[in-house]
Amino acid sequence: MVSVALVYLNTTSAESRFCRCRSSATAMFDEEDLEAIREAKADWEAETAGPTLDRFGEREETFTTDTGGQEVKRLYTPDDIADHDYEDDIGFPGEEPYTRGVYSTMHRGRLWTMRQYAGMGTASETNERFNYLIEQGSSGLSMAFDLPTQMGYDSDAAMAAGEVGKAGVAIDTLADFETVFDGIPLDEVSTSMTINAPAVVLLAMYIAVGDKQGVDREQLRGTIQNDIMKEYIARNLFIYPPEPSMRLITDVFEFAADEVPNFNTISISGYHIREAGSTAAQEIAFTLANGIEYVEAAIDAGQAVDDFAPQLSFFFNAHNNIFEEVAKFRAARRLWARIMDDRFGAENPKSKQLKFHTQTGGSTLTAQQIENNVVRVGYQALAAVLGGTQSLHTNGKDEALSLPTEQSVRTALRTQQILAHESGVADTIDPLAGSYYVESLTDEVEAEAQAIIDDIDDRGGMLRAVDAGYIQQEIQDVAFERQQEIEAGERIIVGVNEFEVDEEPEMDLESVDEEDEQRQIDRLGDIKADRDDDAVDDALDAVADAAAGDDNVLPPVIEAVKAYATVQEICDVFREAFGEYQPGV
Repeated sequence: MVSVALVYLNTTSAESRFCRCRSSATAMFDEEDLEAIREAKADWEAETAGPTLDRFGEREETFTTDTGGQEVKRLYTPDDIADHDYEDDIGFPGEEPYTRGVYSTMHRGRLWTMRQYAGMGTASETNERFNYLIEQGSSGLSMAFDLPTQMGYDSDAAMAAGEVGKAGVAIDTLADFETVFDGIPLDEVSTSMTINAPAVVLLAMYIAVGDKQGVDREQLRGTIQNDIMKEYIARNLFIYPPEPSMRLITDVFEFAADEVPNFNTISISGYHIREAGSTAAQEIAFTLANGIEYVEAAIDAGQAVDDFAPQLSFFFNAHNNIFEEVAKFRAARRLWARIMDDRFGAENPKSKQLKFHTQTGGSTLTAQQIENNVVRVGYQALAAVLGGTQSLHTNGKDEALSLPTEQSVRTALRTQQILAHESGVADTIDPLAGSYYVESLTDEVEAEAQAIIDDIDDRGGMLRAVDAGYIQQEIQDVAFERQQEIEAGERIIVGVNEFEVDEEPEMDLESVDEEDEQRQIDRLGDIKADRDDDAVDDALDAVADAAAGDDNVLPPVIEAVKAYATVQEICDVFREAFGEYQPGV
């Protein structure tokens, strides 16, 4: 039996349920020309392709996209996009419907941010890795936190035992953040933080470090993931129930609009949804449906859509099928522009622009023949760039086995740099536009995603669909189906169920020093011993008052972290005020 951590999904096309409204129904192709093309294609099929097919056949009886199950035709012609209106369906970059990109010059004007994901066991190790990445040409930082931090526990908590520093850096107090960013000017570097339930605390720490560096808050740039919906769906790293979680998120929206306007307040994440097993169409549908929930929550909290929507950002996966992934990114931009226009009446163009970060597919990496992962990551990065990503993380080849080594990280970064400076793919905007196949596939993926969003609406919205377990089950069912295909050899994974080798070469793997956990606990003890306990208590009381009332929680949380209150102490205040989420209860 072959086993590999790869998950996919197959759904039926919903093109028949999809209708795109146009302001000027001007077809791109003349009907007489289309008829001539149809006749010529029929002749080609009979006279040129037919004899070859009769003699040799094709590799497969039916070809489909990697995850969505859309049938891939033998040949595409203008007839496959016969109903396209150029302005309304494709358009120009920087203009609605943003199919071709959210900025007018895209990568010709400025390359995507090369943001390598890193978080080593201790704050000092993470600082070392960050400085190494900057020296090697990384233009942004992406911070991974260990599981205790993500769950709002300190390193000395019983729940943290054995997990401190294992999946990322351990952060207990502002002192850890000060170490992480020692020598890294926050007015020059953009930082993305993969943190959700305790996002308000980690954002407060970032702002506090900026304040201590003397950086104007308007100069702070970066992103907090802050996406609790996908935790309920795919990762299960939640703390509080949905309603107070939404309150924390909208408090961040409100605070950031005034105080840190260049910081993205949420990264609405399809990445983990895809990692759990969704199709490309489901990835964007579930992600945009989550986005709809956040926008509605902020509006319900009294915020104007154009005040906070420009700071929304998205986070998508890039898998191996280049054309499906490019179509997915293009379809997502077009869908979001229409959602923000039709549903929410957004007027600011920036509110309608879907800006996104991409990470190559962790679930596609294999422990077998790990050198193959370099190739996979390269193609996935190519798809992200062709699809118009704003920033990109490329995985290390060894991430199916451990945290990436310094050498693996360098190779992953070099992959982006070669794409940017040697491949030519960034020299023109949306180079696959006009491809009959890509335009047709973009329509199909968009139609599928729209049908899923419509279905979620019929079920009362994303919160209700998640609460009922519907979204989770949709992903799990077909993830299982895809795994069965791999086990049966119907889906080839190179080096896993085909083209195998008897032995794997030995390689150097990154490991976490087991003594780091005790060192982190001792460090936390020293911080607690040296801080002003009365100031901490007063600051935590102010957080509790804000949580119990209607005041924005960010200002008191910032003061609490500056007093060196711990992540858990602040999260415990919210646990006391909001309770903890128990699925199915």
